[in-house]
Amino acid sequence: MNQATLYVRLVPKGDRAISQWQFQDQARNLFRQVAGARISFKSQGATGDGKDLTVVLKGDNPDALEQAADSISRQMQSIPGLVDVSSSASLVKPEVQIIPDLDRAADLGVTVQTIARTAALATLGDSDANLADFNLGDRQIPIRIQIDPVFRDDPKLLQTLRVPGQNGELIPLVAVAQVNFSSGPAQLDRVDRSRQVTLGANLQGITLGQGLAAVNQLPAMKNLPSGVTQQPAGDGEIMKEIFGRFALALATAILLIYAVLVLLYNNFMHPVTVMAALPLSIGGALLGLLVTQKPMGLYALIGIVLLMGLVTKNSILLVDYALTAQQEGLGRKAAAIDAGVTRLRPILMTSVSTVAGMLPLALELGAGEKLAVPWRSP
Repeated sequence: MNQATLYVRLVPKGDRAISQWQFQDQARNLFRQVAGARISFKSQGATGDGKDLTVVLKGDNPDALEQAADSISRQMQSIPGLVDVSSSASLVKPEVQIIPDLDRAADLGVTVQTIARTAALATLGDSDANLADFNLGDRQIPIRIQIDPVFRDDPKLLQTLRVPGQNGELIPLVAVAQVNFSSGPAQLDRVDRSRQVTLGANLQGITLGQGLAAVNQLPAMKNLPSGVTQQPAGDGEIMKEIFGRFALALATAILLIYAVLVLLYNNFMHPVTVMAALPLSIGGALLGLLVTQKPMGLYALIGIVLLMGLVTKNSILLVDYALTAQQEGLGRKAAAIDAGVTRLRPILMTSVSTVAGMLPLALELGAGEKLAVPWRSP
C-alpha cells in the first residue's frame, strides 16, 4: 500500500479554540516532516482531484508537456495563498523497459509483437480469457503462470527469456532487445486524445479568481512550449460557466419581467418605472460586497437574484398604488407620496423578514461556515 486517506472528525465549533483552516495549517506543518510523503487536504466541495484550483495542460509531446508542468508546478509554490501544490507528472513508478533492436530483430525474424507477448507472459501472465482453470466441482480457480517475483527484478534473468524466431527457433531476448530498469508515469491520462497533466493546489486566504489570475501570470504559463495548451478544468471552468450563464439568465429574467409588466399595465412606460430600481439594487449589492471585502461567489449571485426579485416586488407595490391613486383624481406627486406612505409598512415587513432570514448566511454563522469555495469573477 502506498496511499492512505485519513478522516479527522473535529469537535463542535464552540468546544475548540481554532478553526478548521488553522487545524489544517498545524497538521500540514507536522506532515511536512515525513520524508518522501505527499500530503494534501481535500477541499470541501471541490471537483476533480479534490483541490480548490485545478490547471490541466495537454499536448502530444510528452517531454515538452512534462517540462512545462514541472516549471509551472515549481512557480505555483511561490505564489502566496497556494498550498498543497501537486502535479500528476511527478507521480512516477519503477518499471522494466524492454527496447527492441529493430534491425537485429528483423534479421532474426522476430517481431515486436512477439517480444511484447513473451515479456508480458513472463512477468504478468496471460490474459484472464486465455487462462486455464482448475475445477473444484463447485468453483473454478484460474491458473496463472509467471516468473517468481523474486527473479522478476533481475534484468540478467529477464534477458535470458526466449522468443520464437524464424522456423520456430528460440532466440534469447538479449539478442533482439535491451532490458533495463527505469521509471515512468504512474498513470497516463488523456483528454481529446492528447496526453494531459493535472496541476492542483488548495487556496489559503485568497479566492479562486485571484488564484487563477496569479497562475495565468506565471512566466511558464505565458510561455508554454509549442504544442502544449491549457485545458479549462475543475472549479475554475465551473466558475466561468456559472458567471457566463448567470449573465444570460439575468438578462432573460429582466426581459420576461418587462414583458409580464407590459401585459399587466397595458403600457410600455409603467414597466420602465417599476424596473428603474433594478440597477440601483445591483449597485447596492456590489457596494456591500466591496465594503465587507467579500468575494463575488455563488451565494452572492443567489443573493443578487433574490434582491432583484424583492426590489421588483416593492416597486410594483408603489407604482400600482400610485396609478390607482391617480385614477381616483390625485396628482402625480401627491399619488407618489401617498403610495410611499401607504405601502411603507408592507414593504418594510417583507424586506426586514427577508433580510433577517438571510442574515445568518451572510454573516457566515453556524457550523457550516466558509465551507464553500470562494470565487471572484475573473
